[in-house]
Amino acid sequence: MASEHQLRREIVRLGKMLHERGFIAACDGNLSVRLDANRVLVTPTAMSKGAMRSSDLVVVNSAGEKLKGSRAVTSEIGMHLLIYSMRPDVRAIVHAHPTTATGFAAAGIALNQPLVCEVIIGLGQIPLAPYGTPGTPELAGTLEGLIPDYDAILMANHGVVTYGVDLQSAYMKMETVEHFARITLTTHLLGKQQLLNGHDLEKLLRARQTYSGVNSAAPMPVHSSNGNGASAIRASRPAALKR
Repeated sequence: MASEHQLRREIVRLGKMLHERGFIAACDGNLSVRLDANRVLVTPTAMSKGAMRSSDLVVVNSAGEKLKGSRAVTSEIGMHLLIYSMRPDVRAIVHAHPTTATGFAAAGIALNQPLVCEVIIGLGQIPLAPYGTPGTPELAGTLEGLIPDYDAILMANHGVVTYGVDLQSAYMKMETVEHFARITLTTHLLGKQQLLNGHDLEKLLRARQTYSGVNSAAPMPVHSSNGNGASAIRASRPAALKR
């Protein structure tokens, strides 16, 4: 188990990576990690995540009340606390505004098409939550129905939130979402999408159940007939990964 000092340094390191890769600008975004059952270490509000120091981070309790730190708590702490309360397996959360993925969110388009095998294995689908005003309970409310089943969520007209067993996992999922968004955008520009079919998806489902490092419980997109000869997308969850 990493110490609080190590986790502070990890948040600072990943905050710089988010900023350098253009996933956040100015004072955007926030990161957090669960220290124990009652404490969360989180980034402060009104500060560039590319310029943070370990001492800038804040510790809050499960009610969002500040326990330690000189800076103000991020206004989106409610979103973090909701995810932690609904997902005991989650130890870290990253919220950012990567350009392409946020473009899809602003266009009202979920990233749920079976286009890339690695994304299907690692994340399943990336749904779109309705718009909620940042920094208000409304935002958390729009995510509540999706949190139990997904590890990455687009937030309409806002950005992306990802979470995992540790900070590195949560950050890598953010990279995956943005990379997949760029691939999806390219297929739109080319005017064609070649979706994986049911047989290929079944093989990916089996691979996902045994793939090292994959712990996502998110549903996979699966082709099924809609009775009219057309292909529809439905969600399928591997039994071994159900929560």
